[in-house]
Amino acid sequence: MTSHHVDIRVVPDPETNAAQLLGALYDRLHLALVQQRIDDIGASFPGYSTTQRTLGTVLRLHGNEARLRNFLMEDWLKGLRGHVRLTDVSAVPEGAPQRTVQRRQFKTNVERLRRRRMKRKGETEQQAQQAIPQTVERRPNLPYLHLRSRSTSQPFCLFIALGSLTTTANPGRFNSHGLSGSSTIPWF
Repeated sequence: MTSHHVDIRVVPDPETNAAQLLGALYDRLHLALVQQRIDDIGASFPGYSTTQRTLGTVLRLHGNEARLRNFLMEDWLKGLRGHVRLTDVSAVPEGAPQRTVQRRQFKTNVERLRRRRMKRKGETEQQAQQAIPQTVERRPNLPYLHLRSRSTSQPFCLFIALGSLTTTANPGRFNSHGLSGSSTIPWF
């Protein structure tokens, strides 16, 4: 149950912008959730905007009060403490609407898809072009975080999509990024 929340605001400086700091913060969150095997803390971004294509400067964590307090006592913010400001763990406003916050994946680079197909299937460039037309490529307009895969060290964009607002909470589990396509978090 996501009865409480804590806001973590990134504070940019001349060398590091807000988006970079939010990405570093989110990467630390992901690592901590994996290492501690936590699946009952959800994440949201109160500054989320598709018109400005930003997640804002605040990462909001949702969970029950005890879980959030215990999680914040761990040293997962090490190295970022000078760049973040935390609020106290607080109760969610009564009657707050609910929504899902989830990852969206896109086929964003047709050339990469073709190279991958050529390697996997032993095809020529022309065969791969016929199999994968230019129209496959999608240019999402969702806000995203720049992250680096822990397993391959490859950089990637984690696109964030919001579900529709609802009055009914749907409790459940969150993935290792604090996201879920079915479990809701309070949106305020």
